[in-house]
Amino acid sequence: MPLTIGMGNHRYEYQPDWARLPQGMEFQTPSAVAVDSHDRVYVFQRGDPPVLVFDREGNLIGQWPRKGGVPIDAHLIYVGPDDGVYLADRDAHQILKYTPAGELVMSLGTRGRAELQAPFNHPADMCVAPPGSPMAGDLFVADGYGNSSIHRFSAAGVYISSFGSPGSGPGQFRVPHSVRVSDDGRVYVADRENNRVQIFTPEGRFVEEWTDFKKPMGVHIDAAGTVYVTDQVPRLSILTLDGQLIARGRTFEQAHNVYTDSQGNIYGADVQHNRLQVFRRVG
Repeated sequence: MPLTIGMGNHRYEYQPDWARLPQGMEFQTPSAVAVDSHDRVYVFQRGDPPVLVFDREGNLIGQWPRKGGVPIDAHLIYVGPDDGVYLADRDAHQILKYTPAGELVMSLGTRGRAELQAPFNHPADMCVAPPGSPMAGDLFVADGYGNSSIHRFSAAGVYISSFGSPGSGPGQFRVPHSVRVSDDGRVYVADRENNRVQIFTPEGRFVEEWTDFKKPMGVHIDAAGTVYVTDQVPRLSILTLDGQLIARGRTFEQAHNVYTDSQGNIYGADVQHNRLQVFRRVG
């Protein structure tokens, strides 16, 4: 019997052999996964090549070799509305933007130099505000390991503002590990070491927190406005934008992030067990 997870209208069947790697090739500590508008799947890993690209059927169709030592430390990955691929090169203190073909087109942060303010001190994640939001096109960065901040940049990479500080109170962070923006402009942050997801206005004003998590690592919002959170129970939680729990289940072992495609299938990077996990939506 295939492994099925989820509840109600959100049920998924585990696909253990989805990724078809060439004979002799293995994943090299995959840290994150993302999907573009054509359902191409990008896996960011800590080996070389750092990025592997698959089609929707799991066939390997591209590899991005490391160039001049860039990127060096794979953390999270994100695909923007224009299909630009963003990488958090964590220990190099940079956010990198690539074309879908693997051409580097923008770098934020001074390579190899940490800063106490923006940018960056071991950044963890990034996202682009969607076209319908009040700050459409702006880039938000979770500056997660050295700083406890969310930074906002224009689409061209011009710094705009920051919010957050170290701590456990409202609006404070202990490792802001992942960030997403909804269509209405709210900013969702996986505040990992505080065991919560915090929600903010575009200007960084605290709105609310969701606390029923154990070290949430990845937050993802799909095109329908459904929120997916992976934590270290380990489990996946599926919620509305207002925090109502829709479905929940034990899925990945320490999934570092989670992403969906146009069909509602779920992809997770299991960094601890050196694998990509895929769950096909049922029905």
